[in-house]
Formats: sequence, structure tokens, C-alpha cells
Amino acid sequence: MSKTITLREANQGFSRCIRAVESGEDFVITRNGKPVAKLSPIGGRRVLTPEQEAARARALQRMEQGSPVGAGRFNRDEIYEERIARHGRHRPR
Repeated sequence: MSKTITLREANQGFSRCIRAVESGEDFVITRNGKPVAKLSPIGGRRVLTPEQEAARARALQRMEQGSPVGAGRFNRDEIYEERIARHGRHRPR
């Protein structure tokens, strides 16, 4: 499925769009809400080098493992209370 972007977005982020197209994405570019162009890869998906394939495999493995639950504090109130305890309730100005 193609991603729709405005002509301005395509112009300002052309390098990013080209990298995405090299990895297989399609873009429909619009002007004033109307499709005017399609940016798509020639010849299918980009072939990755062995180093890129290895990096991709490592990244996918890390994603599958996920983050351990309880790895850190994610509760805003707990973080705030710890800060108050560490620095005191009122800081002199």
C-alpha cells in the first residue's frame, strides 16, 4: 500500500523518501489534495548486503525478545516522589 505525502513533504524530505523507496516503499505525492505523482522502486525491493542482513537479523531478534517488565520506573508519580525525596520539597531561589 502506498503512503500519501504532500509535495512539500516530498520536497523537504527527498533524501528520506528515496531511502524509503530503496527499501521497497511506495509514495503517492499530492498537490492541493490531488494525487500528481507516484514515487516507487524500479525492479522491486533493494537487495541488502550481508552486513545489512546480519544487522537486520540482530534487530529483529532484539525486537522479538522485547524489554523486560519492571526494567525501570515508568510511573510519573514515582519519579516525582523520588526527586522530591532526593532534593527536598522546596528549593531555595
